[in-house]
Amino acid sequence: MSEITITRMHTLPPRKAKVAAQSVADDLQSRFGLQHAWDDDGTLAFHRPGLSGRLTLGRRQVTVQIRLGLVFSPLKSILERQIHDYFDQRFAPRTS
Repeated sequence: MSEITITRMHTLPPRKAKVAAQSVADDLQSRFGLQHAWDDDGTLAFHRPGLSGRLTLGRRQVTVQIRLGLVFSPLKSILERQIHDYFDQRFAPRTS
């Protein structure tokens, strides 16, 4: 089994960080069929056959941890690149 762990610093207030995380989850659900739910501790858990993970929001950082099954393991580098792109789009500081 292959794993991906990415941590990114952010400057979003907690409410906006959660909105950004929910936006990522909604997009992943529509594009890849990932099911997701928020845990009581504020962690977003997601899964589909062959893939599971967690997105954890900290005060100044966001971390995603993903376990890839055999089917998704060959796509690891592509998925990592897409996660970085999502984080760049959703968690980057906004300029006016």
